[in-house]
Amino acid sequence: MSGLYLTRGLFPEEFLRPTVQFILGCQQESGEIPWFEGGYTDPWDHVESAMGLSIGGELDASRKAYQWLADRQLDDGSWWASYRGDVVDNANRRETNFVAYIATGVWHHYLISKDDDFLEAMWPMVDKAIGFVLALQSDYGEIDWAVDADGSPKGDALVTGCSSIYKSLECAHNIAVTLNESREDWLPARDRLGKALRSKPERFDRTWESKSRYSMDWFYPVLTGVYSGADARARLAARWDEFVEDKLGCRCEKQEPWVTVAESCELVMSLLAAGDHARAVEVYSWLQQWCTNDGSYWTGYQLVEDLLWPDERPTWTAGAILLAADALTEHTSASRLFCSVQILDEQEETRARRARVE
Repeated sequence: MSGLYLTRGLFPEEFLRPTVQFILGCQQESGEIPWFEGGYTDPWDHVESAMGLSIGGELDASRKAYQWLADRQLDDGSWWASYRGDVVDNANRRETNFVAYIATGVWHHYLISKDDDFLEAMWPMVDKAIGFVLALQSDYGEIDWAVDADGSPKGDALVTGCSSIYKSLECAHNIAVTLNESREDWLPARDRLGKALRSKPERFDRTWESKSRYSMDWFYPVLTGVYSGADARARLAARWDEFVEDKLGCRCEKQEPWVTVAESCELVMSLLAAGDHARAVEVYSWLQQWCTNDGSYWTGYQLVEDLLWPDERPTWTAGAILLAADALTEHTSASRLFCSVQILDEQEETRARRARVE
């Protein structure tokens, strides 16, 4: 199928139900959501898939996914890079944007479920995770991308990873405010991180070749609110022709003839964040040609060789499809999470809390 044009209030629930079922079918009894049946699980993509379940109304399954993370959190607040069930698959590093993304997923689930018990149960996990991440922030504002097996910082920072953390700090703050938990250092840390991303490019990619060839470095600062308004639109316009293949999708890497569905979905949400609704609708309409009969989506398409590559249909790609559809249609109360910045005011929340009690 191609040409699925979405707009506000018209979430294609029947069409996307198989996509939700695909994620459910891959989820293990423990709550773990691997990339695909028999694949490994990393914390970031696990959360992306769980958010897809929340959008699909599978709140119990989504909560189970977050509990799986809570049960495996390390004492310092982090997780290993990947798992296979209860076995650590990659114990070489722990990545800060993976760890921080838990806050984004928990807040997303709460926005949809309004489940106060869930938020309270997840708070210790979120609090420890953000503590781990912020301990790796430098005086310049950027946050180290990972620590190695013995906990030593890797000594460099990623634009995409730090942009993702920027959104996670927004979500973590909102969780804390909602629960009347004071974390006064979180928003200042977010501000320092934003300033580094906007004005200190020398703090990123210091020890390796620049990652600017990847499309995520291009649009993630828009997706996560680092740039907004005219600045966001200018950023997307500046490199559009480098990354976007008409009627196919967004390239993962500018010099590689390969468009990927997940990056294309994130570009859709970035366009919405920048106020370009028409173009967001258009890009999303291209992606249904990569859908399979069971509702899953291929990772991507190789333009030159005219083949689907790799031979994988990941759960997190399905999650991204659902996130973009929700953002376009404003189907759930979490639909604007990646299209806007909302910082809850502690005093206003306190007054609202008192009013509810009275």
